[in-house]
Amino acid sequence: MFTRRPFSQPDICAAAVDQVSSRIAPHVLRTRLIPWPSLGALIGGSVWIKLENEQHTGSFKVRGAFSALVAPNGQGEEERDASSHIVTASSGNHGAAVAYASAQLGLSARVFVPQGASVAKVDRIRSLGATVERFGTDGLDTELHARALAAQTGARYVSPYNDPRVVAGQGTVALEMLAERPELEVLIAAVGGGGLIGGMAAAARARKPGIRLIGASPAASPIMAESVRAGQIIERAVGPTLSDGTSGGVEPGSITFPLCAALIDEWIDVDESNIALWMRRGYEELGFLMEGAAAVAVAACVSSAARLSGREVGIVICGGNVSDDTRSRVLGGLA
Repeated sequence: MFTRRPFSQPDICAAAVDQVSSRIAPHVLRTRLIPWPSLGALIGGSVWIKLENEQHTGSFKVRGAFSALVAPNGQGEEERDASSHIVTASSGNHGAAVAYASAQLGLSARVFVPQGASVAKVDRIRSLGATVERFGTDGLDTELHARALAAQTGARYVSPYNDPRVVAGQGTVALEMLAERPELEVLIAAVGGGGLIGGMAAAARARKPGIRLIGASPAASPIMAESVRAGQIIERAVGPTLSDGTSGGVEPGSITFPLCAALIDEWIDVDESNIALWMRRGYEELGFLMEGAAAVAVAACVSSAARLSGREVGIVICGGNVSDDTRSRVLGGLA
């Protein structure tokens, strides 16, 4: 049985999330929270889904990007970060989010992606106004390179998760969910680097101490979950997964590790067949194709049906960016 570890400041991001919420409000969408009746019936409870696939750039990631790039001045008004040159690392949603936010704020963005990043993803990030460069074969290698280069050049590095302002921005997802549906007893989100679930947990538990947080990971890449179980950030090879948005290692010393170790109640690993199944079921029942990471959270809910019976459950549909190839494989039953 998993036991949460003690943490000296379990509400480390709670106040920051509150402050960030109003600051980024002009820049992000307050996405819909809707019921999924058939999923609720399946678990014998009530299920509500937060549609971050309808967010700018199709992902929750713009919340953290704007939170990192828009800072309050002494009068409580907004000002841009002191550095107008932004560097980040991501071949997917975070890279697109930083590119979009930078363009909206008049900043220049330089995004590093792994050597194997798809041409479609790179083209998308470029189309949002960023310069894209390739480095490394693993996402963590790319992150470490980008951080080092930013330090050398004086640029502002925006981590996908290892930045308190990014984590606070992602935590606004939980604020909106609980404001609209305070009856929620359980929150479930996919986990890669832990920025989304860490920020959500800090914000939610400060408001509702008894709320249950479940982190969901693809079985092919459960690095944060395994790190928490081991009591330290681990390194291990990861396999291919439809949940590409959560795939890869965790940066050494990441601030999200103690948050996840202290605040997440349960960790669930999901195999590829169930990720594909719920991508298809979501498309059939909801009319849109969620990305693999979102389906990981949905599949985790289903696998916990017995424990969630009679509960009010909130799931984050964290994004909807699916490549044409993946769409064809999933809907064709080939994945």
